[in-house]
Amino acid sequence: MSLRIAFCASPAPIAQAALEGLTRRYGDHAEDGADVIVALGGDGFMLQTLHRTEDNPAPVYGMNRGTVGFLMNEYSEHGLPERLQSAEEAVINPLAMRALCVDGSEHRALAINEVSLLRSGPQAARLRISVDGKVRMAELACDGALLATPAGSTAYNYSAHGPILPIGADALALTAVAAFRPRRWRGAILPKTAEVTFEVLQGDKRPVMAEADGNSVRNVVQVHIRSEPRVAHRVLFDPGHGLEERLIREQFT
Repeated sequence: MSLRIAFCASPAPIAQAALEGLTRRYGDHAEDGADVIVALGGDGFMLQTLHRTEDNPAPVYGMNRGTVGFLMNEYSEHGLPERLQSAEEAVINPLAMRALCVDGSEHRALAINEVSLLRSGPQAARLRISVDGKVRMAELACDGALLATPAGSTAYNYSAHGPILPIGADALALTAVAAFRPRRWRGAILPKTAEVTFEVLQGDKRPVMAEADGNSVRNVVQVHIRSEPRVAHRVLFDPGHGLEERLIREQFT
């Protein structure tokens, strides 16, 4: 039985050209009812596609028409149905963020990669960190901090010198961004079930923003983060180039 493939592409000319060639060759089904969704672009577009289709049971197979393409497969017009049939699947649960602001408003968002808190003024942020309701760090002076999923551990978390997590580790990475005090704190690896709360200290003079996969909230005073098992993103990779293999390989480069 032939696969019903739905294509989508970023606005980039190279992605649009790929979209034209692939739909001409394989046709194009509506996402609702498709067997698989093929996303053409970079990692940013892949994240957008996963968020947009989170209620769609079809898995998403990305082909790189962007830059890094960590979540993407190599691009080729040839043999796509065969590649899709033999692809390996990884299931990713996002993080759920609930951010409370100075004005009393509340904002919620999901993050496939990470939830980050970043200073939005000239002074270092001061954060109190609690895990499962227990204060683990009374005060962290830093440019920011983040909580990353295994899928996001090679993104901003890696740039901030956080650990790379295997996709099956059932763990989260808590990482400081340019920590000032305690200067040598190396972050923490937490169980996937952990609920993390950041409290912003002296937020009036040291404002902080929170961000979840591009959804920004300014002037936060408290941010609660937990894994959301009710949302499961199905991502496909070519055999031997799955997310688990990529996470391992990245640690030796």
